[in-house]
Amino acid sequence: MNLQQLKVFATAARSKTLSEAAEALELRQPTVSFHLKKLEEELGIELLRKQGRHVTLTDAGGALVPYARRIAALQEEASELMKEYREQGRGKLRIGASYTPATYFLPHYMGRFQQQFPGAVPLLTVKKAAGILDLLMEYEIDAAVVSLRNEPIEGLEVISLVEDELMLIVPPDHRLAQLEPLTIEDLQTEPFLVHEQGSTSRELSDKWAREAGLRWEIRMELGAIETIKESIKYKMGIGILPRRSVQRETELGELVMRELPGYVNERHICLVYRKEDILAAPVRNFISYLQAIVQAERLEQTK
Repeated sequence: MNLQQLKVFATAARSKTLSEAAEALELRQPTVSFHLKKLEEELGIELLRKQGRHVTLTDAGGALVPYARRIAALQEEASELMKEYREQGRGKLRIGASYTPATYFLPHYMGRFQQQFPGAVPLLTVKKAAGILDLLMEYEIDAAVVSLRNEPIEGLEVISLVEDELMLIVPPDHRLAQLEPLTIEDLQTEPFLVHEQGSTSRELSDKWAREAGLRWEIRMELGAIETIKESIKYKMGIGILPRRSVQRETELGELVMRELPGYVNERHICLVYRKEDILAAPVRNFISYLQAIVQAERLEQTK
């Protein structure tokens, strides 16, 4: 096995056709086929099976994929590290973020980060937290900023940056907007607009409702925070959203935030990276910068 063969295999494994893999690698298709054939001959086992124009992984190929990706990622990290010495810190910074941090948290910091480290070239991937953590474990990204329950994850360093608790969101003229005290019984007949399954917010909302004894009526499941907010404004229902995502609308008087009865916050925006990595300069700089500036802002708020 050599690095080129493994790199070609890793790319082919996530491509639908060899033509697509060749285009991604900027190689000719016969060259891709040659490297894959040599790798299979050396290992003595079929890795990819052709079905018409498409290729699928065999069981053996599927087992090899994470190793190939890791080796390819390490090779790229080594190249980036040497490039860093040559070009004084220039390099790609592959960041993953879940939707709330990507929209309402990271932009505040990324502008200043790029001013301080102009040589870094951030590449941002936005998905649900679980998908971002998968990319991190598969060496597809270098670091993640995601909304999580603040708890350990094997193989990853998880650092809580800020709390971002869930809040009940209602229109300003809703009966719950000013009701005191607000109880679970007040929510029993209300139609809820909730996040789709798979998000941290939905997981924690379900947990809160279950533990509080709320038999809620889910009127609609939605994938985007902005869609939920607009739907609440038009009185389609009430919702549960991260505090950070609704600050602008509450300041403008378009929506009202209320604390969820009996809710204990477990939701944090966290910085996550692989424990064992030898980090390239842009990644080290990003991790140190984000931790330092968030901590400084936290101290300033306590004064």
